[in-house]
Amino acid sequence: MIKYWKQTPQGYTPIESYEPHCWINVTAPSPDEIARLCREFEIPTEVISDILDPDERSRVEKEDDWLLAIVRIPIHDREDEVPYGTIPLGIILVKKAIITVSLKEGALQKEFLDNRVRNLQLTDKAAFILQVFMRSAILYLQYLKEINRETADLERNLQKAIKNTELIKLLLLEKSLVLFITSLKSNELTLERIQRGNLLRMDEDDRDLLEDGIIENRQAIETANIYSNILSGMMDAFASIISNNVNIIMKKLTSLSIVLMIPTLIASLFGMNVHVPLQSSPWAFASIALGSCLLSLLLALAFVRRKMI
Repeated sequence: MIKYWKQTPQGYTPIESYEPHCWINVTAPSPDEIARLCREFEIPTEVISDILDPDERSRVEKEDDWLLAIVRIPIHDREDEVPYGTIPLGIILVKKAIITVSLKEGALQKEFLDNRVRNLQLTDKAAFILQVFMRSAILYLQYLKEINRETADLERNLQKAIKNTELIKLLLLEKSLVLFITSLKSNELTLERIQRGNLLRMDEDDRDLLEDGIIENRQAIETANIYSNILSGMMDAFASIISNNVNIIMKKLTSLSIVLMIPTLIASLFGMNVHVPLQSSPWAFASIALGSCLLSLLLALAFVRRKMI
């Protein structure tokens, strides 16, 4: 899908076709749309194909007529097996337009479309790329806070759990953190390359924005590493807790089986077809039943005192 956006004082307004200095937002394009983009803006087909590769790393590449910057951005989809993941977002700068290409539209694009990025002009292409890196790092931090809250909820449930459901959820969250760390480090390398090279024409404000983006990205890396270490330790601890809970339940069931075995044993002995005591007494059944109950009760009290039940 290809959407064209024009910047106005009120924000971004959709337009029907290309206009100079517009933003072309491309999401999951069809082969025909890819061919049209490449033909209209003289972009190699391989560039779009690289962006649509879900495993493509962050990088920046410059040619005579265009510049490509790929950013790994975070996404959140509860319907996916891994709720938090990352995808590449490609930013292609051509002479009079900015083109963004991604597999799916996430929260990052919505922040730009909702005009949450202040004082950003589409004519300042360097600032647009740097703002994408900046907002991406901020979005990583927001998702990391959500992961931390979900981890705390699972931690409370795990204290009484004996199944693997919560542990599997923690495992998926840990996988999300690994994806975040890998993508953030890739973004960091791209930012450092932009900082060292002359790929973008930047004024003093753009350089300050670049420094802020690097700081935010590093903060997100440190936060993700901390949460990942905490989550790994928590999974090991709660795996032991779940195993201990199972052992406690098995111990209680074994104790109850022993208590219930006494009446069964006595009933079996007095039910044999041989001469047994009290077989001629009218009080035999009551005596045997009462004695069995008393023995079971005494054994149960002994187990309770030893905290085995």
